[in-house]
Amino acid sequence: MSHKFSFPKQEHLCGEIPINRLFTQGKAFIAYPLRVVYIIDENKDLIPVKILVNVPKKRFKRAVKRNRIKRLMREAYRLNKPALIDFIKQRNLNLQIAFNYVSDEEFDFNTIEKQLVKALKKISDKIETER
Repeated sequence: MSHKFSFPKQEHLCGEIPINRLFTQGKAFIAYPLRVVYIIDENKDLIPVKILVNVPKKRFKRAVKRNRIKRLMREAYRLNKPALIDFIKQRNLNLQIAFNYVSDEEFDFNTIEKQLVKALKKISDKIETER
């Protein structure tokens, strides 16, 4: 049984080859404090959207802070993903997204969620205009 608001391991983007492909061939934009890199494929996978969350050690030396920011980003995505997944499924596409945290300061959940929602909307708009 698939839960609408869950975030299972299958939805995580893993593996060196897909990640390298995403960063070399993907399109990017900034929704501060996030840098978003995405790539759109024709549907060939059971999971329509896979994501990668990254907080660089260069900006946050303490693992506690890095992990907290990653947790906030994953939670914001988990709560707002159903609309994106439905949109992608209707168009029979696959989407891979990387969310990179680019700020030096730690933002609260509301700010991160607002920017992540803005990023997901921007990706949907770009898909709509391209297809």
